[in-house]
Amino acid sequence: MKNLLWYLIAGTKGGETRGRIIELIKNKPSNANKIAEILKLDYKTVRHHLEVLEKNNVIIAINKGKYGAVYFLSELMEPNMQVFGQIWAQFGKK
Repeated sequence: MKNLLWYLIAGTKGGETRGRIIELIKNKPSNANKIAEILKLDYKTVRHHLEVLEKNNVIIAINKGKYGAVYFLSELMEPNMQVFGQIWAQFGKK
């Protein structure tokens, strides 16, 4: 998981946005519309990054496929939040 997080956060162009989304979901699970509103990002951009994070088992969606699906950290991600925090401290919050 550590290598995957390095890639998703520090190794790709959208890493900062994905890091911001992870931080938000960690503190307040939300739907895509709310995430876009809080982070002041385009809805389609948020949807793209949610799909990348979900595909890589970083987040999960409750009521997926329905309007207002809520995103949470995955069971795989929760024990790795310290690793994420270390990566985010180095490469995020620009």
